[in-house]
Amino acid sequence: MGVSTSVPEEGVAFVTVDFPPVNALPVRGWYELAAAVRAAGADPSVRCVVLTAEGRGFNAGVDIKEMQRADGPEALIGANRGCYEAFAAVYECEVPVVAAVHGFCLGGGIGLAGNADAIVAADDATFGLPELDRGALGAATHLARLVPQHLMRALYYTSRTVTAHELHRHGSVWSVVPRDRLTGAALALAREIAAKDGYLIRLAKAAINGIDPVDVRRSYRFEQGFTFEANLSGVAGRVRETFGTDPASDSHSHSDLDSDSDKERQT
Repeated sequence: MGVSTSVPEEGVAFVTVDFPPVNALPVRGWYELAAAVRAAGADPSVRCVVLTAEGRGFNAGVDIKEMQRADGPEALIGANRGCYEAFAAVYECEVPVVAAVHGFCLGGGIGLAGNADAIVAADDATFGLPELDRGALGAATHLARLVPQHLMRALYYTSRTVTAHELHRHGSVWSVVPRDRLTGAALALAREIAAKDGYLIRLAKAAINGIDPVDVRRSYRFEQGFTFEANLSGVAGRVRETFGTDPASDSHSHSDLDSDSDKERQT
């Protein structure tokens, strides 16, 4: 359990997250992930990093129950800083990062996938920000990198999710494959990237980041200020206390997409 790094073939490193049961990361998990991604990117023999996960889904965000157990703001501050470091590590990784996403990609998962250079998704993958149902704010910066602006706003305000197929239609997911082919598909893309010259691919990553129209670190940090304000006001705590008590709000099943209107939108 935790974060591990492996090298399945020359030039490619896999950073794998495994925090059962749903990959909701505790504070230490975000820092471990950040350190692993940065170390893999700094390895001169690595030319592409694949970010993947074990278990039921790619990432369910922060460990809300860790915050519920805390008496003071330390857990919130730790989660804020940990997420900030992990998201930045993916974005600033010296080489391209491919996110291999399966199952649910929620909250902090959007921060990771949204900051990746490319996304390969299983056909069961769903993406969303349930932040308003968790007494939090944040990662709209990263969702805006995956979907158009107005769709981002509607998804954020409603806490709804979208499928990998829909993101593929928007162009933010490279490919959608059956679950049992996800690792192979991610490795194939990483292998193609890793075939480039190592020095040149690092220059390319730095150049592309340099022309990005949004400063993702500053943008996300701005959002985090409102998360802290929500906690100071008490509203975040009131909402967060319902976590785990309402089956509808604590579900990763994405049944909110089953209405006729949503089915029409996804066809």
